[in-house]
This record gives sequence, structure tokens and C-alpha cells, in this order.
Amino acid sequence: MRKEALSKGTIYILLSLGAILMLLPFVWMISTSLKAPNEVMAMPPVWIPSEWQFGNYSEASESAPFGTYFFNSIVVTVLTTIGELLTTILAAYAFSRINFYGKGIVFAVLLGTMMVPGEMLLIPNFVTVSNLGWIDSYEGLIVPWIASIFSIFLLRQYFFSVPQELSYAAKVDGCSDFKFLWYVMVPLAKPALITIALLKIIGSWNAFLWPLIVTNSQELRTLPVGLSAFTTEAGIKYELLMAASTMVILPMLLLFFVMQKYVISGVARSGLKG
Repeated sequence: MRKEALSKGTIYILLSLGAILMLLPFVWMISTSLKAPNEVMAMPPVWIPSEWQFGNYSEASESAPFGTYFFNSIVVTVLTTIGELLTTILAAYAFSRINFYGKGIVFAVLLGTMMVPGEMLLIPNFVTVSNLGWIDSYEGLIVPWIASIFSIFLLRQYFFSVPQELSYAAKVDGCSDFKFLWYVMVPLAKPALITIALLKIIGSWNAFLWPLIVTNSQELRTLPVGLSAFTTEAGIKYELLMAASTMVILPMLLLFFVMQKYVISGVARSGLKG
């Protein structure tokens, strides 16, 4: 018992240290967002501001058209999430329940594309979007990201955990594959779908490189790109940048904390059967 308690205590200590290390950047970001300019680069570092500058938040929000950036981020995040859910549901069902020639080979090739770094796809995607005339448009921001091999793989594994007998019983009752998918499989896969949606929402909300490349006007830029407004020839206003970053990250943190149980459930259930 003593040895077991000691090992558990060691694990808790290591996990606590890991959690503290993970939280330090967020604490520093919030601390810097409340500092006066002379305390931002002070040495030794100042963790607690001598006088909290809440005005940094209002000044940051007025330094750029963050209302437009916020609207664009919501539009892109919502539409890419809906698009990915639709493509993921259809593809995952096809690869898990429908037999067709070359299914294993096609799925293996798709999984192989996950090993390709995302940066290598930027130029082909940009050329394709440019040829379609979608530069500086919502189509260019949304369409290239409405499908994800990882999401298809995750949901496919979850669909495998649903007993095959349900499919046989549905077909005996005259239920088509389409109805079985939407009225049986989708409700049962709710945890996995919520996990996929949350991961997509966080990824789309925080996307920086692609929106920066594909947009030219402020009217279509998203929040992460809008943070570049605090980088000027005179230098970076770190206190304003951190205040704006806090406002950008806060919605995603709240969303994750509220929905984290679905993420854990969805990932855990997806590995029940291969």
C-alpha cells in the first residue's frame, strides 16, 4: 500500500508540474496584457503589474477593425465546421459500412496523405484557389478546409463500434443506407461528432497562415491575422498584442472547458474496434 501510494503521489506531482508548465504561457499573456509599456520588457520579468492597465483591452479593440475580423472568423469557423461534418459523416460511413472495389487501397492512400506536412499543401491549394478566382473571398477561406482525413478516420473507428446487427435489423425493416446513417448512426456517434466539431472550431478559429496568404483586404481577414496590426515599423506593442490575443483565445478556452467531456468520450470510444 505504501509503495502504491508513493507511486500515485509521484504521478500527481509530475502531472501537476506539467499542468503548471502548460499554464505559464497563458498566465504570462494575461499578465502582460495588464502591464504598462515600461514593465513589458523589464528585467527581471514582472509577473504581477504594479498597476493594472485594463485600458489596454479597450485600446487594443480600437486599434483595428476587430468587429469585422470577429465576424469573418465566425463565418469561416461555422461554415468549415458544418462542411467538414458533412463530408466526414458520408466518407466515414462509406469506409465502414459499404463494400466497394478498392476500398482498402483508397483508405490507405488517404491515410498516407496525413504524413504530408500541411505546409507542402499551401502552394497547390493556393494555385487551385487562384485558378478558380477565389483569392480574397470566403470561398477561398472555406472550401479547401471542409474535409479532414483525421476526422474521417476518427469517425470511421467510431462507426465500427456500432454493432453490425443494427444495420441488418434496419435493412430487414426496409431502411435504406441513407436513413440508417442519419437516423441511427449519426445519433449514436454524437460524442465523436462533437469531438470533431470542437477540434475543427478551434483549428479554424486559430488559423493564421492560410487566411494571411489568401486574403488581401481587411474586410476578409480573420482574428489571428488581425493581430498583426500591433506589429509596426516602430516595433511591437506587446501589451496591446497580448490584450488582443487574450480576447481571441478566451472564447475557445471557454468552449473547450464546457465541452471537454465530449472530447474525452469521443476519442476513447473511437478506439474500441479497428
